[in-house]
Amino acid sequence: MTTRAVFFDVDFTLIYPGPTFRGEGYRRFASRHGMEVEVAAFERAVASAAPILDQPSSVVYDAEIFVRYTSHILEQMGARGTRLDACAREIYDEWAACQHFELYDDVAPALRELERAGLRIGLISNSHRCLASFQSHFELDGLIACAVSSSEHGLMKPHPSIFRAALDLANVPPAEAIMVGDSLRQDVDGALAAGMRAILLHRGSAPHPFARELAERRIRIVQTLAEVPALAM
Repeated sequence: MTTRAVFFDVDFTLIYPGPTFRGEGYRRFASRHGMEVEVAAFERAVASAAPILDQPSSVVYDAEIFVRYTSHILEQMGARGTRLDACAREIYDEWAACQHFELYDDVAPALRELERAGLRIGLISNSHRCLASFQSHFELDGLIACAVSSSEHGLMKPHPSIFRAALDLANVPPAEAIMVGDSLRQDVDGALAAGMRAILLHRGSAPHPFARELAERRIRIVQTLAEVPALAM
């Protein structure tokens, strides 16, 4: 099947949070607002907050969803008091700043290989980060043909509308496009609903919990973006 474009999720697919958004970083945010938190509880708190972002009704972009998600993490780490909401909003605002994130090592080589092969590369992100700034900050200028963020589009993945908007910008029909991302619901199921193909990125050596089901659905799972060009071409 012909592929003319490959679209990528951004957060946790192309970039990952640096120290600012790990346990110690959350402690510093809380401390500035007069609260104390338990750094060791961070990973557990993040895991328990995940369902807030994965609710079926969460398709209209609303900053309050992310503030609620962040507040939950802070609470699970032990934060209490009248400054909890203000702290969560500060963290939400800072999430948009590229300097707090790091680019995975496999990103630039994979994007360059796709670009050399003549494929159009796009970004589809649920975050409120400026995607033009993202490209400049991580020196990806010239590789990205189009980008759509849910904060500007108004609807979030997995709603088909945001995928269709990206496809229109790339001037590519759904059947000739692939979506690559780390979320089964937002990236894979959303892309399939829009008529695209999809690749699930599952970094690490542990098998994906739905590997058998995904194999039955003929959805490829990759552990690194280095595997994507061979599957796309």
